[in-house]
Amino acid sequence: MNNITPYKTKEQQIEIHPDLSLNITSLFDQQQFFDPFNQAARLGICSAAWPLFGMLWPSSIQLANKLIKRPIAKDQSLLEIGCGLGIASMTAKLLGYDITASDRHPLAGKFLQKNSEQNKIPTIRFKHSQWGDVPTPSLEDTNAPLLQSQYDHIIASDVLYEPNAAKEVAQLIDRFGAKECTVWIIDPNRGYHNHFKRAMAQYGFQLIEMLPLTTPVNNEPYRGRLMVYLRTA
Repeated sequence: MNNITPYKTKEQQIEIHPDLSLNITSLFDQQQFFDPFNQAARLGICSAAWPLFGMLWPSSIQLANKLIKRPIAKDQSLLEIGCGLGIASMTAKLLGYDITASDRHPLAGKFLQKNSEQNKIPTIRFKHSQWGDVPTPSLEDTNAPLLQSQYDHIIASDVLYEPNAAKEVAQLIDRFGAKECTVWIIDPNRGYHNHFKRAMAQYGFQLIEMLPLTTPVNNEPYRGRLMVYLRTA
């Protein structure tokens, strides 16, 4: 048991790209839970969903890899939604991008800070964001200021994990996306991409590319896709 926190963690080195590896602290497994003041509960995070932010998901590594392989203009403001451990956000920061990480979990910012520090990555802005019909949260619950700005480029990985997510994620992207906005979504073939395409179209986003992804992640097979959406003014 971790001597400092009441949940177990583990450390592992992950390869983002042959030229980049990161040392990542994550939750030990999906059995971890710690919400003594009901912060997560008030944010709509149940005990089963509580540990998901702190797991190392293969799609986040795929997204980080794409940031290395597909350069984005450095004058673009970037936002990662549902950042979890912030693998893609840390990679973006190392690449010199103006990145803001966001998530709904009250501990996501803490893990992002720890992982950034142990990889000698400069501080990354972290904001609270949450899709779905939820009441405006308090700072006491989020441990971070609420997301408010609009961004030129929005990135996310494995956020289309249930039917309602397609509509709700699209609404969030519309709210925080600039009038001219590019969106990258890494999806591990969960089956809701057509729902998402229709939802995005309602907000003026057109699917301009769908790229199959089959590169193994940490020597494990991977099947998914990169979806690129564009909205023009």
